[in-house]
Amino acid sequence: MSVSRINLWSGPRNVSTALMYAFAQRRDTRVVDEPLYAHYLRVTGVGHPGRDEVLAAMDADGPRIVRDVLLGPCDRPVIFFKQMAHHLVEIDRGFLLRMRNVLLTRDPREMLTSLAKSLPSPTLRDTGLATQAQLLDELRAAGQDVPVLDARALLLDPRGVLQRLCARLAISFDEAMLHWRAGPRPEDGVWAKHWYASVHRSTGFEPYRPKSEPVPAALRPLLDECLPFYERLRAEAILGQ
Repeated sequence: MSVSRINLWSGPRNVSTALMYAFAQRRDTRVVDEPLYAHYLRVTGVGHPGRDEVLAAMDADGPRIVRDVLLGPCDRPVIFFKQMAHHLVEIDRGFLLRMRNVLLTRDPREMLTSLAKSLPSPTLRDTGLATQAQLLDELRAAGQDVPVLDARALLLDPRGVLQRLCARLAISFDEAMLHWRAGPRPEDGVWAKHWYASVHRSTGFEPYRPKSEPVPAALRPLLDECLPFYERLRAEAILGQ
């Protein structure tokens, strides 16, 4: 059976988990939550909420994960990997050319205020934005079509954006992608209790609501670093109807 393998390369504090839940509603699709998380924690040594639990629960060998999970057997025609762009460290990226890759970005003016509540001193690497822009250039230079999603556009028109995304990925759109049952899912990573409270209360993509909370002064230099990468990605984003 031919398998369509899709990586969603997101930044943190985005709608990536909701998008994973959307793909999980498809009968033809298997979803996997952040398979490279333990690898990232091991090689970087960074402190994240639930770090020890993640390392105890997951394989932290990046090359083995690529071989056995990302490129391994699948019992359905589509497999969707929710990935964090900043997890792509100390690993050969050659496997990306054997998969489809989608980028999910979010305005850093909205993302940073949320991220700082979990990571008090975030860095540009933590946002994934520079890595996403690099992936866009590298993969397109290699001849791959790389759809880009912007969180705001997705929330303003989930059906329209998902229809266009599915068309780019050469898979059919499924109305079931727009709704799911509230609560945890069996695919959730062990870190869900630290990060997924909001999406567990949802039954679909929440309406877009602009953030009123300003970026803290201490994060303004980081915001200035982030904005050029975000604007580059946003210019490529799929829009709704």
